[in-house]
Parts: sequence; structure tokens; C-alpha cells
Amino acid sequence: MTDVAAESVTDPAAVRAGDLPYQNPALPLEQRVDDLLSRLTLEEKAGQLTQFFYLDMEELPEDFDLETLRPEQRAYVGQPKMVEAAIAAGTTGSVLFVKDPAKTNRLQRLAVETTRLGIPLLFGFDVIHGLRTIFPVPIALAATWSPATIETAQAVAAREARAVGIAWTFAPTVDIARDPRWGRIIEGPGEDPVLGAAVAAAQVQGFQGNLDAEHVLAGPKHFAGYGAARGGRDYDDAEVSDSELWNVYLPPFQAAIEAGAGTVMSAYMDLNGVPASANRRLLSDMLRDELGFEGFVVSDANAVRSLETQHFAEDLTDAAVRAVSAGLDMEMCMFDPAFSRLPQAVTDGVIGEEVIDDAVRRVLTAKFRLGLFENPYVLEDAAASVLGALEHRELARTTAERSIILLKNEPAVLPLRADALKTVAVIGELADSKRDTLGPWVFEHDTDETVTVLEGLRNRLGDRVQVTHAPGAGSPSRRFPSMFDRMDPTVVETSLDNDDDEITRAVELAASADVAIVVVGQRQNQIGENASTATLDLPGRQLEQLQRISRTGTPVVLVVMSGRPLDLRWADAHVPAIVQAWYPGTRGGEAVASVLLGEVSPAGRLPFSWPRHVGQVPIIYSHNRTFQPENQGARYFEEESVPLYPFGHGLSYADFEYSNLRLDRPEIQVGETVTVSVDVHNRSGVDADEVVQLYTHQRYGTASRPIRELKGFQRVPLAAGEIRTVTFGLGPDMLRYWAAATGRFVQDATTIDIYVGGSSTAELTTTLEVAKR
Repeated sequence: MTDVAAESVTDPAAVRAGDLPYQNPALPLEQRVDDLLSRLTLEEKAGQLTQFFYLDMEELPEDFDLETLRPEQRAYVGQPKMVEAAIAAGTTGSVLFVKDPAKTNRLQRLAVETTRLGIPLLFGFDVIHGLRTIFPVPIALAATWSPATIETAQAVAAREARAVGIAWTFAPTVDIARDPRWGRIIEGPGEDPVLGAAVAAAQVQGFQGNLDAEHVLAGPKHFAGYGAARGGRDYDDAEVSDSELWNVYLPPFQAAIEAGAGTVMSAYMDLNGVPASANRRLLSDMLRDELGFEGFVVSDANAVRSLETQHFAEDLTDAAVRAVSAGLDMEMCMFDPAFSRLPQAVTDGVIGEEVIDDAVRRVLTAKFRLGLFENPYVLEDAAASVLGALEHRELARTTAERSIILLKNEPAVLPLRADALKTVAVIGELADSKRDTLGPWVFEHDTDETVTVLEGLRNRLGDRVQVTHAPGAGSPSRRFPSMFDRMDPTVVETSLDNDDDEITRAVELAASADVAIVVVGQRQNQIGENASTATLDLPGRQLEQLQRISRTGTPVVLVVMSGRPLDLRWADAHVPAIVQAWYPGTRGGEAVASVLLGEVSPAGRLPFSWPRHVGQVPIIYSHNRTFQPENQGARYFEEESVPLYPFGHGLSYADFEYSNLRLDRPEIQVGETVTVSVDVHNRSGVDADEVVQLYTHQRYGTASRPIRELKGFQRVPLAAGEIRTVTFGLGPDMLRYWAAATGRFVQDATTIDIYVGGSSTAELTTTLEVAKR
């Protein structure tokens, strides 16, 4: 349909009266979409496929001279007006980075009340681990090994987001990450596809629910292989075999799609030589045809324009055509969208209008599903009560408690007995840094609401125990500053000028205390997007400070605040108790205190293998046996080539015993399911959760298989003295794999070793025979 025809069939009076089929909520969704699509001009179609950042700057004085700014600065200052003009012209269908409900409504009115067809905007935002209420970072959510906990947390995030007008989150990140140098490991589920799939599904279900007024569209990202960037360097290309792609990187996306994810975000990087945002094999053949995705695909920021930068596309027109032809539906950009060139490309015969129509249909379907045509505006007065809900804060605390991992406790320093303490020294800048307690990827936080580790301990111990604090060693700044710090007035830089004096003071304070709680790690801007690292060392002089404190003879509890594994070899050899606290969120300090004081028994488990040294990475538990498997730990001549802490590891204040591992039958045929049962006994006097983990190893078949593969897990509460039987179904979907030898999924007739226990090093084992059907 030509532009003239599209305009001529729509009576403006009918639009205002709400008499057109697409405005009738009683009609089937498909009919409404088709009717609206038939009325759009080519320019309006391209607009529905365009998403702009809204870079709202502070108001400038009326007499401010824009000509004094550099051209790029002038562009940013004028960007909001440019976006508003595009909204009014009907040439943008989505906006991101608006979090003020009043601004949301103002921009929505531009779209609904002034454009020709009144199509509402779809507002998106990076709600990664909370909006106002900040939950533990995503890698910490994965460490709960509790899909129910994760789903509940993200449902709160969705409720807060929808309250301010955000209807779409660019989350969850479901990239499998096996190189901890990569900064975005913090956003994902870790190294394992089975855990990653469970985490992905739980997050999608939490965000989306049934897409009512308290839920948002989920956008799993980044499709696909983004976590395999060379050298752990963000944005670099990735080379991933088909076997690894299907067996490792795609299962979390498959789970997210099966959970109903409405959108998927493409990745920045080249995958096997083709940029992901214009990779037809990825976006059409795999995502839609193989995985069955029916929603719409959005690019990462400026990724379509980047196709020219990456020397893949000839120019922006070529970039737009190749992206949408590959299966990309919406372009996320800051300025001058490449997709604005699509109408001319259709006119010139470079691309068929039906390709554009398919993409627009998917975007409009999402808007109708969200109910935006019936309820485009947000209730501004209601937002404050939702964002301030105390029950959200309480849930953030209990979620953080469930994510904390006890890495070491030998001899058993923890839990601390409050009635035996007179003085506690809390050491470290991170111990009282509100901003760092929250972690990266938060933009609407209120640090006044944040409870730090120091505050949590003081609140719990009260006046009966003297809790002192010394910041000690400073954290060196990044050599290359964080792009996010410029948007965050709550970030506080520290100085290294007084390190000698501050470390001495910290050591003296620790020496005079009954126990020293030393908080180490990385600042929140030292991990995340554009925050890859060349080293896993503790920044600055934190290790030196820890060593000097340990020499005082005061018992030391090390609390690690990070989103990646750090080099803890010295600490593991010399410090009795080590706790991984992650960046625990709004009420994180209370959660840490609860664990240290024994009010909660820690039950978080590692979602990645913890390397001894950066030179080991990538190191994973699910490697193949290969040559001389008996020497796996001696691959390096000077350092053990096994993790410091294995995948799935985590200690407890309880003592669990596994026994009576059994199968309901010793042999099955290909395609059948066996039931695996094990008895778990809490032999202690402490109520606690245990994460029961099921692993397999296939002895022979079409391809060599990893020495251990996670196949199931359950986080189980066990009362003191309780014995519980835990069961798993082990069926064909769990035993099949993609084989390069056949180019498809296979399930072999073979012998399967089964292991059950509390980590990937589980020793309790039995054997299953799988026979040909």
C-alpha cells in the first residue's frame, strides 16, 4: 500500500472517536494488528521499528549559548527535542531511559493525542536487578539456585517499573560466561547452561507474569554468544563452534522463549565473522525456526549503525536493509536511525515492503498485548507508594541472604556469637559504601535507603558490642573511566594519598578487636558493561592490608564484595572464614550481618568455577576428559590446574550427609525417563537449606561428553535432624546433546555415570545403562 493510500483510508474524525477496528478491544488481537498495519505509511512503519534513547539533560539557562559547545555536546543537549519531534511526527515507536512518570505521560500524550493514528509509545529501561528497590546483582540471584526466589524478586522489579510507565525491560541477561575477566559476567547466570536455563526462565516469568498492569515485557539478551568474547574483552568478536553454541550458549535462550519472553536483544559482536545484529542464521534460522521465538528482536544500542563501523555494511542504508532482512525488528539508537532509510530502500526496490510489515506486525502485537492502546498512561500519584513499599525492601533482604556463599570456614569461626563479642572491627571502604553495596546497572536507586555491611552489623549488634570501622586501603580508579559514572551523582571516588596511614589505622583497629571483619573486592564500576579486566587481583593494597591484619592474631572473617571471582589464594591458605557477599542490594548489609551472626545459615552456591589465578581462565567444571585425565590437576607445571572452589560449591552451618542413591530401574531405553532418588540428612542442630545437585557423565557415544554435566538441582530446606528423600527425573531432553558428527541432536545408547551431592565434585555415584529402543 502506498503512503497516499494509507493516509486516505483513515478518517481523522474516526481516529478521535475511537471507531476504527484497531481501537476495538473486543476484536481479536490479530485483526486489530492487521487493521492498524494497513493504515501506516512507510515512514510510520519505519518509525514503529525505531527506538530512541531519551537523553534528558538538566534544564539550561535561557541565555545559555549553545554555540559555545562542541558539536557533539550540542547534539546531546538537543537530543530530547529531536526525539520529541520524532514522536510528534509518528516516526518513533519506542523510547528508553525515561523513568519519571510525569515525563512518561507527557511523551505518551505526544504520541497518542497528536499523531495521526495515536499509536502509543513502548517505554523501555534497564531494570536489571531492581528499579528503586535493588536486589542482589544477577550473578548473585543465580547463586541462590532458587528459581522461585528469582522469579519473586523480578516480579517486584517489574511492579516498580510499571508504576512509573516502563513496560519493557532489557533483561534478563542470559549469556553464559566462562571467562571472569568479562565484566558482564555479573549480569548473567554463570558458566552452566542448565542452571542458566532455570535462571532465565524464572526471570522471564517474574518480569512478564501474565503481562498485566504490574508486569513488563522481558528482553533476554544478547543473542548469541556474547559471553564468549575473546579474552573476556567486552564488544570483541567471538568464535564459537556449533557444538558449543547449541549445547552451552543457546539453552538459556530456549528456556526464556519457552517461558514466554516477548522480546530478544541481539548482540553487538561478530559471531564467527558475521555481526549478530545482521546474522540471518542467528536471528531467523536459529531464533525463529529452531527455537520457535515469535516476539520481536531489538538491537543493542546503536548496533545497526555499528554494522558500518564493523566494516560489514557499505553504508547505513545497507546496514538497515541487512539487519531487518536478517530478522532484526527494532533499532535502538541515540541519533539518526539507520532504519529511517528503509522507506527509500523499499521505494528503490532494495527490500520488499512485506519484510518491513512482518517486523512492524511483531512490534504492534507486543503493544496490544501490553494493553497500551487501552491504558497508555501511568497513574503518577500511585508511583511513590509502589516505589516505597516496605515489603519490597524486606524481600530484597531475604533474597540477599539466600545468595550469600560461605566459601571457607575452617576452623569454624562462623557463625559469630554476639554474646561473646565486645569489640568488632569492620575494615574496608566497601564495608560502608552505599553505592558499591548496590552494584552496577542501577539508575533509579536511593542510596539513603541502602544498608551497608557496617550499618547492618551495628543494627544487629546494638549497643552491647562496640563496632568500629576503618576504611583502610583505597581503591584505585579505573584507567579508562566508566561511561555510567557520568550519569550517577552517587558515585564517590576515593583517594590513595593516605593509604599508608589508613592501612596502619585499620591494622591497629583490628588488633584491638575480638574479631576483624575485612571487606574486600571491587568497586561497582570495576565490573559490568565496559568493565572487563586484565587481572583478578584484589585492587590496590587490599591484599597487603589483609596480610598485615592476619598477622595481628585477631580472628579474621573475609567478606568479598564482587561480581566475579577474584584471586583469593593467599586468603584461602591463611584466613579461616571467607564469605562471598556479591553486591547484595538495598538491604544487603542486613543480610550479611544475618549470615555472619548465624541468624541465617548460608546456602548460596557458586554459579561458576572459582579460578586460583587469572592465568587459568577460562576454567570450567564441565570439560572433556581428553588425554591423561588422571593428570587434570597438573596441566601447568607451577600451579594446580583445578579451581580454588568448584562449581556448585558452598558451605553451611549445618552438616549434610548424602546416602542411598538409587534408580527406579538400572536400565532404560533411549527416549525413556529414569527416576533418581537420594536421601539427604541434616545431621546438625541447625535448620538450613541444602542445594542438592545431580550430575551425569556419558562414557561413550557419538561424541565425547564433559566429565560432569549438571542435569538437575533442588534447593531443599531441612530442619535439624531431618532426613528427606529428593528425587529427580532424568529423561531424554536431559540426556540428548548436539553432535558435530551428525549436525543434529542425538541421544546415545550408552553408559551414564550419575553423581549426586552438594557440588560438582559430588562423590556419591551410581550407573545407568541406556539401551537402543
